[in-house]
Amino acid sequence: MMQNARSRTVLTLFTAPDDVQSHRVRLVLAAKGVVYDRVEVAPGRPNEELQAINPYGDTPTLQDRDMVLYEPDLVCEYIDERYPHPPLMPVDPLSRARLRLACVRIERDWVPEVHHIRAGGRPAEAARKRLRDHLMAALPLFKAAKFFLNPEISLADCLVAAVVWRLPSLAVSLPKDAKPIIDYGERMFRSQGFVRSLTADERLLGEL
Repeated sequence: MMQNARSRTVLTLFTAPDDVQSHRVRLVLAAKGVVYDRVEVAPGRPNEELQAINPYGDTPTLQDRDMVLYEPDLVCEYIDERYPHPPLMPVDPLSRARLRLACVRIERDWVPEVHHIRAGGRPAEAARKRLRDHLMAALPLFKAAKFFLNPEISLADCLVAAVVWRLPSLAVSLPKDAKPIIDYGERMFRSQGFVRSLTADERLLGEL
C-alpha cells in the first residue's frame, strides 16, 4: 500500500528507471552510503504522490521529511551538505566553481544530445557526432586527475559517469585516443556505489 506523501519519515527519491539526471542523484546517494526509499516513476507519468509534492511532477525529486527538492543541481548539493562524509566537493572556492561550471557545460552540451539520440530518427546520428565531439573536447579534463577535474570523486563525477555508462546503448563509439575516458568509466563502474546506484533498466545497458 502506498504511503501518503506527507507521512514519510525517511529519505525518499522519486526517480526515473533510466535517466541521466535521476541516475546522477542516485550516484550521489550511493557515494554517501545513504539509506533511502527509491520510488521509480515512468517518464511523463507521475503518480499521485509525486504530483502532490512537486508541482512539475518530474524526476528526480527528493523528499526529506517536510523538505522537497526537485532540481538535480539543488538535490545533489543538498545531499552533499546534509550528509557531509565523504565530501563530494573540494574545499577551496576556485575548485568548487570549476566543478560547478563543468556540470553546467555537461548539462547544456552532453545531456541534450543523449535525449536527441534516444528520440531516434535522422537527427540521432548528428547528435551522436556532437556528443562524441563534446567528449573528445573534454579529454584533457579526464587526463587532469584520477577523477573528473579532481583527485577524489566529486559531484561532477556523478553526472559524467551517468553519461559515459550510456554510451554503448547510444551507439556512441569513441576513437582509440579516447582511452582516458574509457579507463575513467571502468574505474567508476567497478565501484560498489556505482553498482548500487543502478536500476534494473540501467543494469541492462551494460549488457548491450
